[in-house]
Amino acid sequence: MRPVGSKYLLEEPLGRGATGTVWRARQRETAGSEAAVPGQPGETVAIKVLKEELANDADVVMRFLRERSVLLRLTHPNIVRTRDLVVEGDLLALVMDLIEGPDLHRYIRENGPMTPVAAALLTAQIADALAASHADGVVHRDLKPANVLVRETADGMHPMLTDFGIARLADSPGLTRTHEFVGTPAYVAPESAEGRPQTSAVDIYGAGILLYELVTGRPPFAGGTALEVLHRHLSEEPQRPGNIPEPLWTVIERCLRKNPDERPSAENLARGLRAVAEGVGVHATPAQIAAAAGVGALLAPDPAPAPVPATPDADPTQVLPSNAAAPDPNAATNVMPHTGPAGAGDPTSVMPPVPQRPDEAPQQPDGPHPWQNQMRAARDRNEQTQVQYLDPDQDPLRRRRPQRQVARNQPQQPPQPPPHQQYAPQQHPQRYAPPPPQQPQPQRYAPPPQQPRPPREPRRRSANPMRIPGLGCLKGCLFTVIILFVAGWLIWELSPLQDWLDTSKGYWDQLTDWMSTVTDWIGDLGGDSNA
Repeated sequence: MRPVGSKYLLEEPLGRGATGTVWRARQRETAGSEAAVPGQPGETVAIKVLKEELANDADVVMRFLRERSVLLRLTHPNIVRTRDLVVEGDLLALVMDLIEGPDLHRYIRENGPMTPVAAALLTAQIADALAASHADGVVHRDLKPANVLVRETADGMHPMLTDFGIARLADSPGLTRTHEFVGTPAYVAPESAEGRPQTSAVDIYGAGILLYELVTGRPPFAGGTALEVLHRHLSEEPQRPGNIPEPLWTVIERCLRKNPDERPSAENLARGLRAVAEGVGVHATPAQIAAAAGVGALLAPDPAPAPVPATPDADPTQVLPSNAAAPDPNAATNVMPHTGPAGAGDPTSVMPPVPQRPDEAPQQPDGPHPWQNQMRAARDRNEQTQVQYLDPDQDPLRRRRPQRQVARNQPQQPPQPPPHQQYAPQQHPQRYAPPPPQQPQPQRYAPPPQQPRPPREPRRRSANPMRIPGLGCLKGCLFTVIILFVAGWLIWELSPLQDWLDTSKGYWDQLTDWMSTVTDWIGDLGGDSNA
């Protein structure tokens, strides 16, 4: 058992649908004033727990709370009464009256189609429930046999329409993006399939399909996929079966019009169905037969159908009011004016201007940028650096770093003279000139003299030139086999095993003889010692 709120306790599931699960529940205590029916402790009720995707949608929760009063005040003898609405954390539930009986879909599958009179009278009661809900501004939008519970009374079958407001709650922006309509494909109206504005006429269309199925046992439009069914709703006209009387077919054909403005209202539909039920019966009078034949005059359209509330879009972003005029969104970007003193530099500048050298000519406007002469400035800063050539033998780094090897067959190139200083200011003479080219300097890092390698000693040939993997293990195995063979031979020659095999005695018999022989021998030794 699972508690729902503080007043109800779930006991067992009764059925599952597209929007939630219906449970048999029990009331723990009397509901407060917020419930339409307070109830009594221990009373059995039905609770429909909505699916998690509905309960987790903020828009559904807001609709649930906003339309609480609409669902609670919707009462009719053919509508399952909503007693209370529960909002608890991520759980949304509708507490309803418990109807003991199957739904209409299950009833048709178990008992077969109905007669035209029974189908007309049953659908007339459903039309009465639709008329009451449409007058209160509530559209069911998912009318089908599975949403009609059947309660058998002394007066006959009493249909109870349930799931009012579920489609309205489920029609939220977060849940209808992947669905073009709310409802079941076999019972959906063409305007719902196309996404056009919907009115209470969608329930009249569903009532026509339900009436057709009550008489024939199947809906008028079927297909292998939902898309095929929707296409047939939009493009095909229903075909009249042979077991449907002409007056009843007139009602069905008028309910299944593609244009919602041509469908009758729920109140006129109920009146027309009762006229048909009286005129097609066995005991119908001529006046009743004539009234049934002219039923088309009773099926007037609804002049003011109840509209389905449009799904509210997201609220636009609120802008705080300002005393200034609203800026033009298409205007160019404004630049902040400079507030510094007149003649001051740009405060956004980072690098100062490069001063001009006294020995340089003023730069022309198309000359190089001052920062492109960084190499020349570096040469000026390194003017006092002295260059001195060090003898390789006196280089302390040469003793620690590895010597570079020269290829064997590569001829050694003569030492090159050190390069002259390339970057020297033109206005200053070179202070430290390199030695004249006729006196070549020795190479800084000369390779060490190659020493002759000692002759290689001939390799000694191994006693076992061929290496066999696992040879040591094989040797050990052979040695063990030899030891076992020698041990077996000694046992065979030195033990009385041969005599035992010749006697053809059993193992235990021979062992008993040996034991007795050993006992006698020990006894003889004891007798000799006593003697």
